Amino acid sequence: MAAEREPPPFGDGDLEGEGEEEEDAEFRELEASEDLFVSTTSTLESSPSSPDPASLPVEDISVKSNGPKAEVLVDDDHEDLFAEATEEVSLDSPEKDYLNSPEPTPAITPVSPTLIAPRAELKMSHPKMFEVSKEELEEEANGDVFDIHVSVSDPEKVGDGMNAYMAYSVSTKTTLSMFNSKEFAVKRRFSDFLGLHSKLASKYIHVGYIVPPAPEKSLVGMTKVKVGKEDPSSADFVEKRRASLERYLQRTIKHPTLLQDPDLRQFLESTELPRAVSTQALSGAGILRMVNKAADAVNKMTIKMNESDAWFEEKQQQFENLDQQLRKLQNSVDLLVCHRKELSVNTAAFAKSAAMLGNSEDHTALSRALSQLAEVEEKIDQLHQEQANADFYLFAELLSDYVRLITSVKGVFDYRMKCWQKWQDAQATLQKKREADAKLQYANKPDKLQQAKEEIREWEARVQQGERDFEQISKTIRKEVGRFEKERVKDFKSVIIKYLESLVHTQQQLIKYWEAFLPEAKAIA
Repeated sequence: MAAEREPPPFGDGDLEGEGEEEEDAEFRELEASEDLFVSTTSTLESSPSSPDPASLPVEDISVKSNGPKAEVLVDDDHEDLFAEATEEVSLDSPEKDYLNSPEPTPAITPVSPTLIAPRAELKMSHPKMFEVSKEELEEEANGDVFDIHVSVSDPEKVGDGMNAYMAYSVSTKTTLSMFNSKEFAVKRRFSDFLGLHSKLASKYIHVGYIVPPAPEKSLVGMTKVKVGKEDPSSADFVEKRRASLERYLQRTIKHPTLLQDPDLRQFLESTELPRAVSTQALSGAGILRMVNKAADAVNKMTIKMNESDAWFEEKQQQFENLDQQLRKLQNSVDLLVCHRKELSVNTAAFAKSAAMLGNSEDHTALSRALSQLAEVEEKIDQLHQEQANADFYLFAELLSDYVRLITSVKGVFDYRMKCWQKWQDAQATLQKKREADAKLQYANKPDKLQQAKEEIREWEARVQQGERDFEQISKTIRKEVGRFEKERVKDFKSVIIKYLESLVHTQQQLIKYWEAFLPEAKAIA
């Protein structure tokens, strides 16, 4: 190799022979490369803030760590110098082990390259790229939190007359250790569901948690069930209520905080549940709730909050717009359901008329075709009924649930505003107490100063607590709104897919029925 290369010039001195010049050149190159590597190692050792040398190539260490000195020591032949240095420093060399050692010691035990973990190298490079939020970690750690399924079934009328009520079977299947068994079922009436919601709302709404609303009451529908006989309208009302109660429980158990509540666990497990009180719409408590709602509405209009957080202002406007659009869509879907039901009724009337015409027709082929047409229309009538039910239970009920859910979301925003107002009132009272204290000092009344000082300390504590409460409810609402948005997108995606599948199935059945009837129509001669 040395014979094939031209040695770099070393000044004007004369050498005795060509072979001796090549040997001197190679010796100087080797000596320069060894000095360069040693200086690089000492530079890395003296720099505590430098990255781990084990994660850097040897070539990068030589150039980046000791660039200016390399230009002084290295002659024109750079490539040969680094090639020799690379060949000298291997993974098993003492120099490499010395670099990989966390503490520089004179005696170093060689380290096998298989012990150099790449995980240590990843920690040194851009930790923010691999950072996972606390919420995501909690979601991964509590991935089995929602390993629970609740269903409401078997509505049963208990009692007679106006004292009658409907009892529902609430069945639960779970593997969560907080419950006493994996499968259990209890009987619950509608007022029990309202009582559960009342307990949860009193605990969590005022601190910023979004509590799913219970289904609305229907005095007219329940009165028909109590005093009326078994008819389609009563059965339809009972089924709608059963489905709404099931959706309410399913949304409640999906909330990680509400699932831990002892009242919810008692509702799902306990055979004997205390009777829910103050749930009647026309009771004294019901009238009091309506008065409180009216008072809250007035207070909301009078309180002018100086919103300093643009996120809350944006979200409040977003939910106001979403509420309006959902209500409009809900009205449109309700009209669609009514239209399909009317279409079903008209289709049944058409099928009956076609059948009667076929029976009175003398022409055999035409009579048979009309009879077949009547049968097809009867099947189409059934399809319209099924599609109307799909419109209602899949789409209309989803919109109705989310209209009430958004009311709950706006409710926690209102509680945040109340919390802010309480904080501001405490600050105003504290300011008044300080002014009174200053007047007492000016009037030289030491007998009242001690009490004034105590009141100031008390209201200072209240102001601090009000500030902490406001910050905490703001933080909770941010987290709750994020969870609500994820659930909303997931629910709408699932329902829209199911709804489209039902529409596709209906159209496929229609095509199938008409294609089967077409040969009968062509056979008329």
